[in-house]
Amino acid sequence: MADTTLSAPKSHLVAFAYEAWGHVRPLIVLCARIAKAGPVLTTVLTPLSLYERTKTELARNFAPGEQAYLSRVRIVAVQRGQHNDVMIIPASFVSAWRDLVDGKAITCAHTGQPIPAILPPKAALIDCFAYESVRQIRDVSGDSAKIYGWIPSALSTLFYYMFGPESLGGGVSMHDKAEAEARRTGRAYEDVAGELLMRGRGEVVRVPGLPPMYDYEYHPQHFPIFDGLNTSYLARTYDTMLLFDGAVVATPECYEREAVAAARTFFADIHKPVYVLGPLQASGAQAAQLERAHAPQAQEVEAFLDKTLKESGERSLLYISFGSIFWPMKAPEQLWAFLDAAMELGIPFLLSHASPFAVIPDSVREKVHEYGKALVAPWVPQQLVLNHPVTGWFVTHGGHNSVLEALSAGVPQIFWPFEADQPLNAVRLTEHFSAAYELLEVRTGLGLKPLCRNGKAPAGTLDAVRAEARDVLVRAFGEEGKGKRANALQLRDAVRAEWEEPVGEGEGGASWRDFRAFVATLWAEE
Repeated sequence: MADTTLSAPKSHLVAFAYEAWGHVRPLIVLCARIAKAGPVLTTVLTPLSLYERTKTELARNFAPGEQAYLSRVRIVAVQRGQHNDVMIIPASFVSAWRDLVDGKAITCAHTGQPIPAILPPKAALIDCFAYESVRQIRDVSGDSAKIYGWIPSALSTLFYYMFGPESLGGGVSMHDKAEAEARRTGRAYEDVAGELLMRGRGEVVRVPGLPPMYDYEYHPQHFPIFDGLNTSYLARTYDTMLLFDGAVVATPECYEREAVAAARTFFADIHKPVYVLGPLQASGAQAAQLERAHAPQAQEVEAFLDKTLKESGERSLLYISFGSIFWPMKAPEQLWAFLDAAMELGIPFLLSHASPFAVIPDSVREKVHEYGKALVAPWVPQQLVLNHPVTGWFVTHGGHNSVLEALSAGVPQIFWPFEADQPLNAVRLTEHFSAAYELLEVRTGLGLKPLCRNGKAPAGTLDAVRAEARDVLVRAFGEEGKGKRANALQLRDAVRAEWEEPVGEGEGGASWRDFRAFVATLWAEE
């Protein structure tokens, strides 16, 4: 229940996620809920490139008349710095933190306006990959401020990328291992760290709640941007966890029950709390209206959805999106082959291409236009699309934000995973919940090796992609697909229940309870 007294802020939280919408969006939703829950001032430092979108996303969580709550959250743009990497953690975060601690105003890089400190920060919520930033703000503040790790991905990813495969309990620093091996062999640290993280030796990795997988199955697509990220971020994630005072995770407990239990055990062993708060999605009275503001073609998209519903019926549309970063850039011809299969079957589809790496040839655009039952758009209001009665299936890269939005809407998914938590989401929903399909023939690089669960290796040819696409689409829109949709709807109900507030003697949902516990730490007396 919201704090109706609107008392003066008693605490100050500073939040930051790196330059990926799947990391920023749920963080903004969390900050909005904190504003309604108690007297906490929140300063969100956002990359300059996401400032306008972040402001709109924040407003989606508030109804008319809730401006006082909204005023508790300040969005401040920071510069990216000298790097061109789209996922860089800006050094300007540390500079802003230092100024706020010293009681100085910080300047928004978008508006040029000074933002007063008001209160010294009592807590930080910062992306789990930001080792250097966490270390530096720890040097600035010592133990006077709590620093929480923001984990917007599937918790299952922790046991591979963050803790290593040696044991589920952790105790493994990839950075330390890479440094030791580099000293022993005289090789470059970056090369050694890359090999440790991009394992391809066929070692079996066992993660709670998932079937055994070979290490290379965590990299089903070669996506070049991850080559540098592995050494700059992932190798130090375990070390970053040890610096945090606790972790906040944007996942529903019912979705990853075994992984949540294992994570709670790990954090308890190192005497740190973990708060499991998923899903985090805008739910204010203005949520639908303002989501359209993200997409220049929103009106065209909605008209297309309505037209398709009238002409083809409910659950007839195939929605295709690889999120804001990922795209099959190593083998885009596979996507064109998949679209051909959809058009041959007469399936209407909506293709979103928000990635900066997306290039769609004129020949493909012309073919889609001539087909007459499809729309291609650079950015679409995804929650609107997923909750529209025409949407039947969602072809997705499997990023956690997209997966949870689909689960909350009860839309079954067809996975085309690339990296990070994406292959784990694909396996969980296909094997554990039987609420999805996974495309295997679209794999490239290490992904062409045999799968642990069935011993089969993708053929890696365009003919195989076409055949699999046709087979999966026929099954998805047929009787088998109805069963998977029923499982997806059952999971939807469980996911939604995580945020239920207590009624009578009930305890409320697991996410609601963890949220209340986390908020209480933000203004608790020392």
